[in-house]
Amino acid sequence: MEHKNKVQHPVYSNNVIEFVTVAAEYCAFLEKCGSIDTRAFLEKMTKIAPLLYLKVSMLPNFDEYSELEIQQFVTEDEYEFIHEQVSSAIGQFDEYLEVFHPDMQYSDTPVIAYISEDLTDIYQDLKDMIANFQSAELEIMNDALLDCSTTFKEYWGQKLLNATKAMHNVLYSADLEAENNNSLQKQDDLDD
Repeated sequence: MEHKNKVQHPVYSNNVIEFVTVAAEYCAFLEKCGSIDTRAFLEKMTKIAPLLYLKVSMLPNFDEYSELEIQQFVTEDEYEFIHEQVSSAIGQFDEYLEVFHPDMQYSDTPVIAYISEDLTDIYQDLKDMIANFQSAELEIMNDALLDCSTTFKEYWGQKLLNATKAMHNVLYSADLEAENNNSLQKQDDLDD
């Protein structure tokens, strides 16, 4: 009987499994993105980011099981490594104007945000959730998903949308096309 109740628990639902799968794919991609060009990075991220948003928004509600804090696994060095990977992949297109920042209403100048920082912040929450989820302990899995869902609603959901909009803008801009043409011309010059 206890096994049947465990299987019916929300952490074993299809929506949770699909979310964790997409979150793992997101993290794995950022961990190896430093060697790909800007276009390939943006093409992948503009596909996975909306999927991640969809999957996290479909999570069931979770009740908190324990009063223990969820363990943090991403170290400062790991955070910096991922940030550098993403920054390298995005290159000169990292900055964008943030219009939803709380300080915007008090600012006379635009608020600058960075795609690499947004994506790395999201990575940190997702990677911590995945590491806790892998414990296979129901209470920890539940609380990790609850924590991740809460931070999505309060923090990184808006960052994901802002970064996605900025990446879309770059992906379909004349600036990216011009950079690609310059890179191809330089490669042709080297080949001659």
